[in-house]
Amino acid sequence: MIFTARDLALLFSSTLTFATPLIIASMGSIMSETSGVVNIGIEGKMTIGAFVTAAVGTTVLNPWIALLSGMIAGALFGLLHALACITFKADQTVSGIAINLLAPGCAIFFSRALFDGASQTPNIVLQYKIPRIFVDSFREGGERTTASLALGNYISVYLCFVIAFAVWFFLFRTRFGLRIRSVGEHPRAAATLGIKVRSLRYFAVIMSGALAALGGAVIPLSTVSQFFPAIIAGQGFIALAAVIFGKFKPLNTVFACLLFGFCQSLALLLGNPRFGLNVSPHLLNIIPYAITLIVLLFMGRSYAPAASGKVYDPASA
Repeated sequence: MIFTARDLALLFSSTLTFATPLIIASMGSIMSETSGVVNIGIEGKMTIGAFVTAAVGTTVLNPWIALLSGMIAGALFGLLHALACITFKADQTVSGIAINLLAPGCAIFFSRALFDGASQTPNIVLQYKIPRIFVDSFREGGERTTASLALGNYISVYLCFVIAFAVWFFLFRTRFGLRIRSVGEHPRAAATLGIKVRSLRYFAVIMSGALAALGGAVIPLSTVSQFFPAIIAGQGFIALAAVIFGKFKPLNTVFACLLFGFCQSLALLLGNPRFGLNVSPHLLNIIPYAITLIVLLFMGRSYAPAASGKVYDPASA
């Protein structure tokens, strides 16, 4: 088996493509976890974000409005999670599981209601998807060069790294981010300094929902052209695994997402008949999930913020 330069370029480009929704969604998870609220509802929020974006994208015909609509839907589910966990002191894990069940159910229900009983949306017209850059920048004799194959990708691919840097800068280089980290480590001590613990947690959880939905939203506007029930297919849980693998640090998590994206890309590349591998495509498709389990088994301890998952009751402070 020999990989050519063009194969490696495609492997690099598709790795970035597959890692993009994971990076964006994992940044949402970090926002919530850092504030002390466990959020395992990333999968559900990615699903509702993908649906709303696809539904709006087929009618409004503007990818940026569609992305914003998806983020708003995710923020609403984030608000629901915040209400349950912060105001009504529900178990955060149970609330996250409920959202993972509720959000996909809502997506399929509204899809059937809006699109004549179909559980999937119509295809988004190519010209109204997220634009690609650097595709035509490097050509020789009318064909794309290796550099074009490696760098030519959707704007969302490059945007995800900007989002990751912005989350890191916000949490670790701003006063507001310091306060969010403080309520995730010791909310009672933060409250004695006049910090509004519940308000900060509400903000973090709502932003978490918006970012998770954005992670799902980029999928129907880039790699596929519509919403269908299996569009996320466990990527929300892989994003959570990446956060744990990255020890709840944004930049470490980006590298973890790139690893999982590489595994997905490699499985796709090895499925090319040119390599002559007589391996079931179903077996190749389990590579990313198997790597996820292996990484979690051998990575060692990963410490969440001290107050993560713990109910904060200001009345008993």
